[in-house]
Amino acid sequence: MGTARKARAAVVRKTGAPWTIEDVEVAAPREDEVLVRMVGTGICHTDIACRTGFPVPMPIVLGHEGAGVIEEVGAKVTGLKAGDHVVLSFDSCGKCHNCEQHQPAYCFDFYPRNLAGMRSADGSATVTEAGLPLNAVFFCQSSFATYAIARAVNTIRIDKDLPLEIMGPLGCGIQTGAGAAVNALGVKAGDSLAIFGGGAVGLSAMLGARAVNAGTVIVVEPNIARGKLALELGATHVINPKEITDVLAEIKRLCGGVNYAIDTTGIPAVMGVAIEALLPRGMLGLLGVPPPDATLPGNLFSMLVRGVGARYIVEGDSDPQEFIPRMIGWYKAGKFPFDRLVKKFPFDQINEAAHASETGEVIKPVLVF
Repeated sequence: MGTARKARAAVVRKTGAPWTIEDVEVAAPREDEVLVRMVGTGICHTDIACRTGFPVPMPIVLGHEGAGVIEEVGAKVTGLKAGDHVVLSFDSCGKCHNCEQHQPAYCFDFYPRNLAGMRSADGSATVTEAGLPLNAVFFCQSSFATYAIARAVNTIRIDKDLPLEIMGPLGCGIQTGAGAAVNALGVKAGDSLAIFGGGAVGLSAMLGARAVNAGTVIVVEPNIARGKLALELGATHVINPKEITDVLAEIKRLCGGVNYAIDTTGIPAVMGVAIEALLPRGMLGLLGVPPPDATLPGNLFSMLVRGVGARYIVEGDSDPQEFIPRMIGWYKAGKFPFDRLVKKFPFDQINEAAHASETGEVIKPVLVF
């Protein structure tokens, strides 16, 4: 096997601290791992949440929407080779009940593998600084660095004629939204859908619904620029809750109700509106992170008489090895213009890029190396 590579990484030293660009070393890949030279990586809301308080070990190298070029593969890796262009996604064990049912997002070992900061097998580090271990292995990549170690299971080869710099968000945020609509809820041609929140995940859900020829697609979003973009990308209606205070009445006026709804806000009151907007047998997909003490605000009798339900969805119910190529197929066919959500920033401007995402100025920031 090879030797460790010198790299530059964006490190969060303590909760709430900004990212600092530091010199580190990235380990050589083990037999089931690959070493990837990063070309671009998206910033996801989860990266920001982990920097500002979601419990992960500190200091840490975050980043989990990486895309790059394989430089080295482990001895037992098959189907991948040096020079391949790849998108990195989340890790899974491949052996538990859910993994065997092609539901790796619900792997019984998901959190230790993706959030513990060290290799799940033995607690070893993939990144060191001055010879000391640094928490990384974030979603089995830690792509806020010039090199990343991943496993074959979360490395998806893509065609070399694709714009590699911007493909990383397909590994998490984009597949979370599009997968929620298409995989988890099963939106199909002619179905109606209301999406609450027009950020990267919400607009990706809209793009997924459009890719399968959904009927009425409503986006509820207070940001005027995002609402305008939603209409340009295929939303049939946009409701601005700052202008129309009774969102539920407006949805019913527009279409009588919807077959499916997706909440990306995590706000219980918004979820309550989404539940009431459902037609009989409708389903609400929950994607937003709620306050720790929040409870579902739906009226149970109202849900009973319509036979509706609500469920949380992780990573869009996606198997990345299958769903990322599917999204790329839509993109090549002109049916999935997720690139319209992206704004590129130099890697060194990671703090500025994250701030632009937090303020709503940018939908999906992508760091370019």
